Amino acid sequence: MTTHSEQFWIDQLQLDPHTEGGFYKQVYSSDHSTTTWDKRERPYYTSIYFLLNLSSPSHFHRLKSDEIWYYHTGESLTVHMIHPNGKYEAVKLGLAADKGEVLQYVVPKGTIFGSSVESDEPDAFSLVSCMVSPGFDYHDFELFTQSELLKEYPNHQEIIEKLAYKTLPEK
Repeated sequence: MTTHSEQFWIDQLQLDPHTEGGFYKQVYSSDHSTTTWDKRERPYYTSIYFLLNLSSPSHFHRLKSDEIWYYHTGESLTVHMIHPNGKYEAVKLGLAADKGEVLQYVVPKGTIFGSSVESDEPDAFSLVSCMVSPGFDYHDFELFTQSELLKEYPNHQEIIEKLAYKTLPEK
């Protein structure tokens, strides 16, 4: 689907490993700011490049802000969500609109979500951008373990075991 390799994009965009999985780089942050619900000053928005592959998905996490995902290149990407009411939903980002894929999608604040590349190709990856408003801050970022999620959502065991860490990575 793409003529460039994963390593090309990592090098070209100067991406670094992300705690939740994959590789990223913040590329935009609003010059204007707002005061959030917890009385903190934050940019109106931030935006990152985000590259995921078969061995490094985006692990289950939750934000206190909406996050818009924009597809760029590579394989399609599945955004897996567990909504606050416990309902599971999967949305595919990609170019195949005739197969239900979308070019962009908003993950609502308070939703537990992660993303994965699903392909038979061993070098498969997906390059997207993510925009958060108000701007991203690790203060509003929760990363989950399998045991934490399985206690509350045992009916989603298969996807939780695929996209949640057994133990959280060191920061």
